[in-house]
Amino acid sequence: MLNEFSQIFQDELNPGERLLWNGQPQRGIFFRGSDIFMIPFSLVWGGFAIFWVYSALEAGAPVFFALFGLPFVLIGLYLIFFRFLADVWSRSKTFYAVTDQRVIFISGIFSRNITSISLKNLGEIQLTLLNDGKGTITFGQNMSYPSWGTMNGMGYRRRYYRAPCFERIEDVRQVYQLIQRAQTDLDYSK
Repeated sequence: MLNEFSQIFQDELNPGERLLWNGQPQRGIFFRGSDIFMIPFSLVWGGFAIFWVYSALEAGAPVFFALFGLPFVLIGLYLIFFRFLADVWSRSKTFYAVTDQRVIFISGIFSRNITSISLKNLGEIQLTLLNDGKGTITFGQNMSYPSWGTMNGMGYRRRYYRAPCFERIEDVRQVYQLIQRAQTDLDYSK
């Protein structure tokens, strides 16, 4: 279950640690559940921002009004188009691995971020299967919790924690079973 990305993990392995599997998230553009809301929102945002700038220019308003709308147009263009390209680029720089001791995540566009979780401390593991054989393995629970304070130190807001996951990987069921076997082997090796 090793592939061409195994060399990426060689420097991250502890002495005596064996690499059991490695992979990457699905390539290309794909839609998430949140896009049900984000796509209409981005179209309304971008459309209104473009309408604002166009109307300001057509009405002969001072250039300030058109310039005021320009950042909103750029945000709209990002939300409509460029967030998908940023997601593709980010996933192309993301790698996952399972060893006989832990799971490892390497990510980062401009820097290398390495996260690992010991197989002993994985806790809950959730498997989400897609129709095409791909799927996601989530380590822990996605949670939201209340938090007091904002930038100015006053107010209430919710914070969200997204659990680490192997997102949209090939042969997800086999990887899930491999992790379970590695955990069992670790328990018996004590």
